[in-house]
Amino acid sequence: MSITLVGGMDRLAKHYQGEAKKQGIKLNILSQAQTGMETKIRNSDAVVLFTNKVSHRARNAAVAEAKKRDIPLYQFHSCGLCTLRDCFNCIKNQSVQ
Repeated sequence: MSITLVGGMDRLAKHYQGEAKKQGIKLNILSQAQTGMETKIRNSDAVVLFTNKVSHRARNAAVAEAKKRDIPLYQFHSCGLCTLRDCFNCIKNQSVQ
């Protein structure tokens, strides 16, 4: 499973990756708006958006691409590791059903 994380804190990136690896998830982190965001998002199975640590430009690009490609989008205000872990569990449970 491939998930793109938009937003979050740069200092937690290695912890985000570690948690993803534990759960068998390939995680692509986009902590800020960048050129070509859409191409990185379009190959994902889901998009996680941390709304408190992301620019409006990055948020708008992520939401638009997820809607355009019909990719599940999960938005959270908090950007902690526990929030990401809970989100991974939620995504896994929904994909099983």
